[in-house]
Amino acid sequence: MPRIVHLDEMTLGGIDIPRPDLPHEWIAHDFTDAADVVTRLAGAQVAIINKVKLDAATLAALPDLKLIAVTATGTDVVDSAAAQARGIQVRNVVGYAGTSVAEHVTMLIFALARGLVPFRDSVIDGRWENGKAFCVFAAPVRDLVGQRLGLFGSGAIAQAVASRARALGLEVVFAGRRGAVPGEGRLPFEEVLATSDIISLHCPLTDETRHMLDADTLATMKPGALIINTARGALIDLDALEAALESGRIGGAGIDVAPVEPPPPGSAILRLARRPDVIVTPHSAWLSTQAVTELARVTGETVASFLAGR
Repeated sequence: MPRIVHLDEMTLGGIDIPRPDLPHEWIAHDFTDAADVVTRLAGAQVAIINKVKLDAATLAALPDLKLIAVTATGTDVVDSAAAQARGIQVRNVVGYAGTSVAEHVTMLIFALARGLVPFRDSVIDGRWENGKAFCVFAAPVRDLVGQRLGLFGSGAIAQAVASRARALGLEVVFAGRRGAVPGEGRLPFEEVLATSDIISLHCPLTDETRHMLDADTLATMKPGALIINTARGALIDLDALEAALESGRIGGAGIDVAPVEPPPPGSAILRLARRPDVIVTPHSAWLSTQAVTELARVTGETVASFLAGR
């Protein structure tokens, strides 16, 4: 009877993966430390993971493992070359969170442009009730109509953001790769930085894109621009972003990802979260109920298809 082991069930927020109809043994762990991975996967044919790392040494210690089902789009937690060499299939899930992430990006844009955090704070801290005027000018407010939104990346999520932004009256442009001649339908990387009122990052983390927003590139952005990042934390040099916010060069930031998750105490992302011009969410852009349900459904189908030999 095939053994299926889910190593980090907590990453699905209580939504269950449908079990296959074929006979099987299903073992679920809420969370798994690195030291316990080999012991828990011993004898398993199928591993279900999200953020648990499976490197070459770990895979070498698991001769029975035949399938790694990753409950995410990215598979960088798995040493894919080592898995392939051992005949272990690695399957992921794509396209499940496009709506959720695009709506989260839209939420962050609205919240920053309308000063949601400082205006809410002005009610809580008593400035409204103790003021002389009928309103509180807690922060600059901008209308979105006519603003330029620069998108870095052009995949399904970026396209979903673009369609929502156009419906709101924003001008949408896509950036080419840094230092390269832009392809059709794109503007030069440097031009998008310099002319966009808002930028949103939707590109993978590679050696080329790591810290694509650093002190140098941030200095070339349109003064007061807003930055949204729901892609990968290390796309931005957060120390440089903190300095740019402090100087007023950047008008605000909405960030859903960190270079290390969960972030360690005292890290830059946690300092940024305390600023009134920054909104930090804990990698939650993807986790609408609909998105997680779809992720679980597809993962269940993946496991069932594998067991059925498809």
